Amino acid sequence: MSTGIRKKKKGGKKPVDPFTRKDWYDLQAPAFFSTRKVGKTLVNRTAGTKIASDYLKGRVVTVCLADLQSNEDYAYANIRLRVEEVQGRNCLTNFHGMSFTTDKVKSMVRKWQSLIECHTDVKTTDGYVLRLFCLGFTKKRQNQVKKTCYAQASQVRQIRKKMLDIMKREAECDLRGLVEKLKTNTIGETIAKDCQGIYPLNNVNVRKVKMLKTPKYDPSKLLELHGEAGSSGKKVKN
Repeated sequence: MSTGIRKKKKGGKKPVDPFTRKDWYDLQAPAFFSTRKVGKTLVNRTAGTKIASDYLKGRVVTVCLADLQSNEDYAYANIRLRVEEVQGRNCLTNFHGMSFTTDKVKSMVRKWQSLIECHTDVKTTDGYVLRLFCLGFTKKRQNQVKKTCYAQASQVRQIRKKMLDIMKREAECDLRGLVEKLKTNTIGETIAKDCQGIYPLNNVNVRKVKMLKTPKYDPSKLLELHGEAGSSGKKVKN
């Protein structure tokens, strides 16, 4: 007579560590940053029709600007890099955006002053479309006794118009030139200087950059950004 109890089969598949089928790849930043090797990323090893490089392309990583420049003074900004090409065990990346850290933005906001911000879409000479977000604060005039330094609505409109015009004018260069301006805050300094006659400004920065559209992929231009224009640029499959 059957008892209805089934005996469990012994054996079966042993658990396999998933890391045994993965490989590490180095992330390489463009040449306009002083530190090129910024980290490593994991991907499943090539097997059959699943090619490792296809899974790496398009990955976006966030790196602190202080690590890219080897300078702690730049710790307030994060840079986004996107993997565009794979050469051997190196992933060649390109600039994909920038943002200020939350603590940096909050440290700039204070009482008794006006906050002025705006954003605009710009296009570089090499075909990249980006959205720039600008942030600025009013400050006391020289020898001012009054506690507050609020700008009038008409002054805010004039300052915002100046911000938009300057951002569009400064973006009339290639991507490399724009990133250099963002690193040194050239755009913010120009805005503060030009708006001095309307109302004195303080802590003017491009706090965020968003990549909206990129031109058609060109391997030679990517290698030029990485300082390898003279190399063949052949794709290496893994």
